[in-house]
Amino acid sequence: MNVRLSWLGAAAMALALTGVAVAETSMSRSNNPTENLGALMGAERLALGAMPEAMLTHARPKEAATQVSYDRNWIAKQPTATGGDQFACLAKALYFEARGESIKGQFAVAEVILNRVDSRKYPNSVCGVVNQGAHRRNSCQFSYACDGRADRINEKAAYARVAKVARVMIDGAPRNLTKGATHFHTTSVRPNWARRFPNTAKIGTHLFYRQPS
Repeated sequence: MNVRLSWLGAAAMALALTGVAVAETSMSRSNNPTENLGALMGAERLALGAMPEAMLTHARPKEAATQVSYDRNWIAKQPTATGGDQFACLAKALYFEARGESIKGQFAVAEVILNRVDSRKYPNSVCGVVNQGAHRRNSCQFSYACDGRADRINEKAAYARVAKVARVMIDGAPRNLTKGATHFHTTSVRPNWARRFPNTAKIGTHLFYRQPS
């Protein structure tokens, strides 16, 4: 499908959801195609501005995101990563859970978080997933969120790197590394649930599992 048309479709959906009013742009108003295209593009920009980041993930073109290479040279060439709350939550989780892993390992952990977002068994946002249970000491899903330590980001270069991974994943990179994994743990531990969940991958010091249906 033409990328422009897919973006317009996403924009129309956003307008329906947000109730944003835009001017009518049907051909009955004008026979000038340039005028109509300009009106449509204006409506698209207005609608996309009202869309949450999770919806924009599906509206953005995927060509760049699908050409992922799991190495530092490729990551280094990506632009400085920025984004909203969901991006920030994913970048923070990757920093504390996987900054010492390879680039491939960082992408794998990002897959787990986004797979949980897509699952009905977990919160439907990145921030909801990574902060689940964080209000109780040692009861969270991701240990950094409730270990009682201050979440200080001291390694700026490492954070900049994982932030790029987070950006690429939120922008729609494929999730081919962990075969739908929703859990992971380091090779130094063996949680009880690991006996019941299918092991889907081993990447670096992490083992990945998919929660049974």
